Amino acid sequence: MISSMSWVPRGAARSAPIQADPPTQEEIDEAMRSIALATENDGSAAADENYGEMEVDGADEEDSEDVARAKAAAEALGKTGSGGGVSDGLEELNMEEYDDEDDVEPELLSTGRGDLYYENNEEDPHLVRNNDDDDGDEDEEIEDMAIKPTDMLIVCAHNEDEFNSLQVSIVEELEDGDLNMYVHHEVPLSDFPLCTAWMDFNFKDAKKEGNFIAVGTMDPAIEIWNLDIVDEVKPHIVLGGLSKNKEKVKGEKAKKYEGSHRSSVLGLAWNAVVRNALASASADKTVKVWDLYTGKCDRTLQHHDGKVQSVAWRSPEVLLTGSFDRSVAMTDMRGDGQSCHKWSVEADVESLACDPHNEHTFVVSLENGTVQAFDTRTASSHSNCGQPMFTLQAHDKAVSSISFTPSTPNLLATGSTDNTVKLWDLSNNQPSCVASLNPNLGAIFSVSFSNDSPFLLACGGSNGKLKVWNTLLEPAVANRFGK
Repeated sequence: MISSMSWVPRGAARSAPIQADPPTQEEIDEAMRSIALATENDGSAAADENYGEMEVDGADEEDSEDVARAKAAAEALGKTGSGGGVSDGLEELNMEEYDDEDDVEPELLSTGRGDLYYENNEEDPHLVRNNDDDDGDEDEEIEDMAIKPTDMLIVCAHNEDEFNSLQVSIVEELEDGDLNMYVHHEVPLSDFPLCTAWMDFNFKDAKKEGNFIAVGTMDPAIEIWNLDIVDEVKPHIVLGGLSKNKEKVKGEKAKKYEGSHRSSVLGLAWNAVVRNALASASADKTVKVWDLYTGKCDRTLQHHDGKVQSVAWRSPEVLLTGSFDRSVAMTDMRGDGQSCHKWSVEADVESLACDPHNEHTFVVSLENGTVQAFDTRTASSHSNCGQPMFTLQAHDKAVSSISFTPSTPNLLATGSTDNTVKLWDLSNNQPSCVASLNPNLGAIFSVSFSNDSPFLLACGGSNGKLKVWNTLLEPAVANRFGK
């Protein structure tokens, strides 16, 4: 299944990705310990937060097994600033250099290198090849991995048969208008992925731009991976999470790093202006803002009484959060973050999105199938800031994901566990459906418009397949929003 997706801006990825060095025995052992810890602690946080009460509604019978696994796992599926110099603590966050060791067991992590690894083919006694053929194969492999300036990349949080990964896919727009899509490379994860957020913050040089993805999982940790490196076996940086103390007493819960979430990470949002700021929402009912310079939690918000499902930056200074306590909170982060304004909503929050064409408007999707819009200018110190601008019964079941197109005002996409994706015209706060699609993906968990080709809508759901819908081919969309 696909639980979350993030587009990578065109041109952000290296044209020639870096091939990771083979893992050392120490790194393999560390990875195995991480997997063991994740397995041992799997369900402990879930049990604390009553995940077992989650109902599986919204998928056809044929999809129910996949949806049940995901829903029971977590109720999560339901550039300008350079920031000055890099702090001294940043060096500690950089990934250590790999040790050169001969005794490695890459097959444990399914790297596909076979039983033994040699530095080059000449050292492998089992291979006898023509050098010209070797050069040709190597050139062909390099060409296959090359990323063109016109390519678009999308990262999908993927789960299949208990294997968790990030699938990095390339989307090519062909001259005839068709799309060519394929998986470029895959990043193995130790736990079930729930949310993603792309970022360009470069951990080695904050003044330069990078290509990274933050991932929230069932584990309290937030993993950050370098998307320009293929065949990597461990994240570039980890924020919070469980201590990997080798001497942990059997039966005792693993301790968490200082500042860490205490339960699953359900939502992530990177601040594209204050580029070292990453916000995270958790089933532990808190929201945290992380300083990527130091890799530490800068502050913790405790404005909600239920699991916090969604988080988004309204502006560089203002953070919106949506919770299962049926509220949306807005916090001005220029202060201490201890006070906020709240709006009450009709049901548990599934997703929220800020209107890129109206700085005062945000939209929230709910578990009961409705979508509500609010004006931030109605904010007050009262618990209920004001009535919604509109309430839309968008779907028969939970609206798990929403997305605005960045190029055209008033076009909103909604994805639901009723297996459908819909497009809405929000003009004059009187929403009307302009297109509806059953993409045959099962229950829909994620929809996302591309910034580079803004009428392309990526959709993912319970069957684990990615579909990109060219919405401009819909007559009603072309008539209302096409140039």
